[in-house]
Amino acid sequence: MTSVFSADGKNVPCTVIEAGPCVVTQVKTVEKDGYKAVQLGFEEMKEKSATKPMLGVFKKAGTTPKRHLAEFKFDEEYNLGDTISVEIFNETSFVDVVGISKGKGFQGVMKRHGFGGVGQSTHGQDDRARKPGSIGACSYPAKVFKGMRMAGQMGGDRITTQNLKVLKVIPENNLIIVKGSVAGCNGSTVIINK
Repeated sequence: MTSVFSADGKNVPCTVIEAGPCVVTQVKTVEKDGYKAVQLGFEEMKEKSATKPMLGVFKKAGTTPKRHLAEFKFDEEYNLGDTISVEIFNETSFVDVVGISKGKGFQGVMKRHGFGGVGQSTHGQDDRARKPGSIGACSYPAKVFKGMRMAGQMGGDRITTQNLKVLKVIPENNLIIVKGSVAGCNGSTVIINK
């Protein structure tokens, strides 16, 4: 994240995303695939790192192997090998950004779910200040219900941040600046939807 100054002098937090150029690697049609979509490839990679079936897809599209592939539904018609740049967001005011959140490992209930903890250190509670407390009921139902909020793995989830305002599009550097934060660490790959 970074920040930019708006026209009225306010400091606006924002995220700079490199969006393109993306190459059309496959065109899905209703007749052949049952639905209409376009597969885009981003970020070049070495040929030896790609599988043989994927090399055939890239060769058919007439492009070098791409590291990241994603399918999108477009109203416009695209052909194999076409390049889509960040300029498609010029007329867009808001976008949705999908990313994988930072993994935080195994966390307790206070960090993972915002529990308050036991609180005081009185009444013999000297060793369980950050514990969840009682989790079960009595002899009936004599079980812990599914979905009980407990300690466990946190982060590493697919997160969609909706309605991020597009502050600026810089076509010469393939950059789009959106207001606010997006899921993931610096340098991670995200998907931008109109």
